[in-house]
Amino acid sequence: MSATESRTPSWARPVVTPGAGPAARLLLGAFAAATALDLGSLLAGWHPGHVVAKPLLMPLLVAYVARAARDTGRPAPRLLIAALLCGWGGDLALLFDADPAFLIGMGSFAAGHVCYLVLFGRRRSHPALGAAYAGALLSTVTLLWSDLPADLRIPVAGYSLLLTAMALRSSALGWRAGLGGALFLLSDTLIATGVAHWPQPPRADFWIMATYVAAQYLLATGALAPERAYGREVLQD
Repeated sequence: MSATESRTPSWARPVVTPGAGPAARLLLGAFAAATALDLGSLLAGWHPGHVVAKPLLMPLLVAYVARAARDTGRPAPRLLIAALLCGWGGDLALLFDADPAFLIGMGSFAAGHVCYLVLFGRRRSHPALGAAYAGALLSTVTLLWSDLPADLRIPVAGYSLLLTAMALRSSALGWRAGLGGALFLLSDTLIATGVAHWPQPPRADFWIMATYVAAQYLLATGALAPERAYGREVLQD
């Protein structure tokens, strides 16, 4: 390991599934390039770049997952592929600025969370983490409720429950997948506060996409290479 690599936090280093070949590495590089184009376009306020790059993200990540799993001699988890494709459907829907598109996108992401929950199985997360996520869910929904459009309150509350459950259960696969679940929750919370017309951080669209892409990447790599979590072996489904 070089001196530069030793100073780089492990969570910030690209993860290539052990045994993945050159084609998988090329696909991961293409995913990174599309991510850079998308986030750079958002920072620059160049909407056409975002429209071009955003639809490429999940297909490239799916291609990487499929190829990396194939290179290691096992099929890619179907539920992981399905979750990422549901995310792609949500990405496409949210390119359109209309209430029906928002609901379609939320439904697509919700289906992806169901896929993740089934993929994670019945593994248990740390009880303290469960309490923290429950508190975050209750406080967020309570605070947002009166500021949300009336027709979105129930859908957003239901979606928030599903998303929080996914974020909590992801931690059973190890810190990488757990961080991905937490970032997904953060990304969608930023979207919800925008819908409620709360004050947003500068370049909120950039932060929403940055946390979302990182979340999907960490969930995917965490599912491909689950780690030892809370002192017990985590097995791949």
